[in-house]
Amino acid sequence: MRWQLSEQLRCLELQGELRRELLQELAEFMRRRAEVELEYSRGLDKLAERFSGRGGRLGGSSREHQSFRKEPSLLSPLHCWAVLLQQTRQQSRESATLSEVLAGPLAQRLSHIAEDVGRIIKKSKDLEQQLQEELLEVVSELQTAKKTYQVYHMESMNAEAKLREAERQEEKRAGRSAAAAAATTTTTTEAGPLRKSSLKKGGRLVEKRQAKFLEHKLKCTKARNEYLLSLASVNAAVSNYYLHDVMDLMDCCDTGFHLALGQVLRSYAAAESHTQVSQMQGLGSLEEAVEALDPLGDKVKVLEMHAVAFCPPLRFDYHPHEGDEVAEIRLEMELRDEILPRAQNIQSRLDRQTIETEEVSKTLKATLQALLEVMASEDGDVLDPLQASPSTPSTESLKSTSSDPGTRQAGRRRGQQQETETFYIMKLQQYLSGRSILAKLQAKHEKLQEAIQRGAKEEQEVSWTQCTQRKQQKSRHPRPSSQYHQKLFGGDMEKFIQSSGQPVPLVVESCVRFINLNGLQHEGIFRVSGAQPRVSEIRDAFERGEDPLVEGCTAHDLDSVAGVLKLYFRSLDPPLFPLDLLRELLASAELEAVAERVEHVSRLLAQLPAPVLVVLRYLFTFLNHLAQYSDENMMDPYNLAVCFGPTLLPVPAGQDPVALQGRVNQLVQTLIVQPSRVFPPLTLLPGPIYEKCMAPPSSSCLGDGQLEGLVGENEPELEAGTLAQEDDLEGVVEAVACFAYTGRTAQELSFQRGDVLRLHERASGDWWRGECSGARGLIPHKYIMLPGGAEKVGQGPQANSPEVLLAMEFVHRPEPCTPPEAPLGTPGGPSGHRRHCLVPTSPERYVEVDKAVAQTMDSVFKELLGKTSARQGLGPASTSSSSPGPCSLKSPACGRLGKTRGFSRGSGAPASPSASPSASHPQSLDSPLKH
Repeated sequence: MRWQLSEQLRCLELQGELRRELLQELAEFMRRRAEVELEYSRGLDKLAERFSGRGGRLGGSSREHQSFRKEPSLLSPLHCWAVLLQQTRQQSRESATLSEVLAGPLAQRLSHIAEDVGRIIKKSKDLEQQLQEELLEVVSELQTAKKTYQVYHMESMNAEAKLREAERQEEKRAGRSAAAAAATTTTTTEAGPLRKSSLKKGGRLVEKRQAKFLEHKLKCTKARNEYLLSLASVNAAVSNYYLHDVMDLMDCCDTGFHLALGQVLRSYAAAESHTQVSQMQGLGSLEEAVEALDPLGDKVKVLEMHAVAFCPPLRFDYHPHEGDEVAEIRLEMELRDEILPRAQNIQSRLDRQTIETEEVSKTLKATLQALLEVMASEDGDVLDPLQASPSTPSTESLKSTSSDPGTRQAGRRRGQQQETETFYIMKLQQYLSGRSILAKLQAKHEKLQEAIQRGAKEEQEVSWTQCTQRKQQKSRHPRPSSQYHQKLFGGDMEKFIQSSGQPVPLVVESCVRFINLNGLQHEGIFRVSGAQPRVSEIRDAFERGEDPLVEGCTAHDLDSVAGVLKLYFRSLDPPLFPLDLLRELLASAELEAVAERVEHVSRLLAQLPAPVLVVLRYLFTFLNHLAQYSDENMMDPYNLAVCFGPTLLPVPAGQDPVALQGRVNQLVQTLIVQPSRVFPPLTLLPGPIYEKCMAPPSSSCLGDGQLEGLVGENEPELEAGTLAQEDDLEGVVEAVACFAYTGRTAQELSFQRGDVLRLHERASGDWWRGECSGARGLIPHKYIMLPGGAEKVGQGPQANSPEVLLAMEFVHRPEPCTPPEAPLGTPGGPSGHRRHCLVPTSPERYVEVDKAVAQTMDSVFKELLGKTSARQGLGPASTSSSSPGPCSLKSPACGRLGKTRGFSRGSGAPASPSASPSASHPQSLDSPLKH
């Protein structure tokens, strides 16, 4: 019990010490927190002042920026920035106030509470010691009473034992006396007195011991009673002490401690709450500023503030040269055959570009929405640490950051955002480029339509027949034939130039002139392969020294003429660029700086012979001019480089063509883009220069006899073909669907292979207006077979076989590997159809296809599609060009040509497109070709 009492004193003293230490720690915390808040306040104030003084970082020191700084509401982001700085300053002031409260009243109050607690605990301890002494005295008295009781009880027990012993002795004596009296009645009278005295002594002894026993018994009873009373009182005192006094003493030790501490902490919470309320008000102002973010309004305000910079400049005016009074496009009769097809081509290109731009716009909006959703999803990750369990130690969360699955998910989302952002920028680039092309094409189309309308009025005053005769007299007569001493195709160009006296070989000059006059706007020029029979005919004519492009060729032969030009340069032996020079040229193509690359290439090309340089200058100046019409022909410098790279710079044997193709394309693209800087000027290198504006070849070199003999050479054939065409197109014509087709718009009809289609009229070079199963709409020309061609090709038992249908499809297309979506050429020429002389009339004639050439061109155009898609951000399946490279889709004709060395052509003439200003609907590469 004494140990317990001492432990109680020690516990009370320990509790008091703990409370004093707690109050001291709280006071120290308040002072430290005050220092932190003061330092935080100073840091926030410095931060706000630092960024407030950095006005130049937001746009310099211009007047506009000064205006933005003075009136931040002009731009919503600047207003948000100003509100954020203001909220930071307010938070700094609140932190300073909180620091004063913590370091002053709260810390002092905690010190006073510590003093009060120490004083009360000391007095409580003294009182408890007094109570414990009193309790111990009561317990000591209990022990004394217990000992007294035990002594008296022992004496009582001894007296009782003696009494019992005396009684037994008395009973023995009394028994012996009675027995003796009966036996000795006759004894003498002297023995009687002795026995009586002995009995009296025994009786007195019993009485004496009886009195002693009663006395000790009484004393033992009193001692027992006192002991029992002391025991009850001690138990009551101990119970009262442990159950009541100790609790009261503990309450005394706690007197005012919790109340005072609660008041201090409530004051601290009130100060913090006031700071938070002020901070929430600042955050509310910031939230209002964020809600007021207005991108469109900011854009308008920026445009207003920088009106001088963003105001569209004045329109460029036409400045006539030296008194030229013509200020409009003139539709001369001689230019009618050029302007009308060009207007139709632009209209067709405009329609396709409109659809493509609309599709890109839809994709752009969807991509922007996805990008904004990805950006918005990242804000949830920022608040994840705030939503974590408060029991989780911060150090553990920091250690597990690198291995947290949320971190990896955020990394994946970050990568997804970058991919979406790249795709969005790519689509935006496509959209802006397409919209620019639309604007330029629309402007050209409007000007050409105005010219066509004016020309229609002027046509009544000028005889079309006279103009046609003048044109035929000027342009339809070939040059005289001549024999070359050197081989043209597959020969040495430098020796040919020296022997023939032609600074630029006739094949190059004539092909370039033909494309300049007829095909600068031809879609897919040099990319779409021409008809191999026609390419062979033109090549053979040039080998004989003739110029087959003077007459007998129309705009439908553009792809074949382009193929002849590429064939000539590809077949040169040796090639234009020697092998020893090729390595250095390819190395220079890797230079990133354009000026350095051009200078290096120019220095290397200066090593070539002068005749070769003249031809290269002529060729690449022409290609540069051709690339300027990329809005219409879809052949920009890169696409032209992909077409001419393998032609001009064949990869030497033993080297990887795929690895070198990129540098080859880069080199050729540099030559196309910078011909004036790469090649020497006319003053340093005399020779023919390419002219952008060319006229048809002059007939002044022909003799009178030749003129008379060639005046009407092909007129009967033209007239017969025209009449046959008109006869075929009069009324309703029934055609058979060679392939299944699914309409992409509401105007296009859908049909299956073998359906009978009724054709009413020709809408454009690629489309018919007709009906199928009672539904009217547009029908693609390349998916059908006209009755005349079907009768000629379908003769014999295999008329409806797939092979014959493939042959029929090939007859209707001059390009063997062009899918049905590719246009046949620029529609709307003077005759509106291909000359019959271009199609072999013998059904037994077979044309051999060079497998090496086909494989080379296949790889080249696959490279074209891949590089174009990579550069423009389009996949091969989404290419919007209406005239893809050869075999880019597995059309029936392509599949057949890939398996055989030759093919059979029927004798039927292809369907004749009629000139019409109607729009030609586009066909994209992903249109399914079912058969």
